[in-house]
Amino acid sequence: MVIPSLIQHKRDGGALRSAEWTALIEGYTAGRVPDYQMSALLMAVVWRGLTPEELAALTDAMLQSGDRLRFDGFERPRADKHSTGGIGDKVSLLLAPMVASCGVAVPMMSGRGLGHTGGTLDKLESIPGFRTALTLREAKAQVERIGCAMLGQTPEIAPADKRLYALRDVTGTVESIPLIAASIMSKKLAEGLNGLVLDVKTGSGAFLPDEVQAIELARTMIGLGEVRGCPTVALLTAMDRPLGRSCGNALEVEEAIDGLRGEGPDDLMEVTYALAVEMLLLVGAASGAADARKKLEDA
Repeated sequence: MVIPSLIQHKRDGGALRSAEWTALIEGYTAGRVPDYQMSALLMAVVWRGLTPEELAALTDAMLQSGDRLRFDGFERPRADKHSTGGIGDKVSLLLAPMVASCGVAVPMMSGRGLGHTGGTLDKLESIPGFRTALTLREAKAQVERIGCAMLGQTPEIAPADKRLYALRDVTGTVESIPLIAASIMSKKLAEGLNGLVLDVKTGSGAFLPDEVQAIELARTMIGLGEVRGCPTVALLTAMDRPLGRSCGNALEVEEAIDGLRGEGPDDLMEVTYALAVEMLLLVGAASGAADARKKLEDA
């Protein structure tokens, strides 16, 4: 594998073969491909994009670079939600326990802040002593015990993505729809899910403000999930103003607790219910949208 030739081929608009993407990701994860060469390749992808075949190969290579959450013999259906992030977006803190209380397990691997948006892990760690660095064994045990777990990306899950994510952050290659989709889905597909709901934000405060780009990202991730046996649904939600009343990690935790007591602001609760309803429907935990909504409101 002559890496400069692959970079040049991609730079000039060509497509790399699946085996080449697999070898590149394996080499980078093992430290045989240096950061400067991977940076150049990522920039070529930003400018030239990826074909559907390349995107599939990259996602699979990142997924296969590590282990997965396995729930053999665990009968409860499993679903998760991913948000592209926004100001005041504390939905995950409400949604995971709400959905778990309705009989659906939620093994939620969350992230930290991206750009100007706060991350779920940052919010949780504003609680003194709260630990998000769970091993896969700890996460599985917690899901089986209480129905949900909220953890950070472990060294066991998609280590290639963890390295690439950090590299993209410092090389100006974050805002590429194929790279965003592969990063998100390589982690979510490792959670052993029966269904996935995507909250794709659009508007002036969103990571992808343009609605056309937001729709493209949603469709790309839906395709990756469906082909790999994980039914996936996406909702586009507004991020042209903060969600809820509070912004800031500890304040958002407090507001989420209010929401779980049935006292959350209307806009926050409406987005949370909409996403949670789709999670219940995806795994057959409700007979219809009205039934799902009632179960969640009762919870």
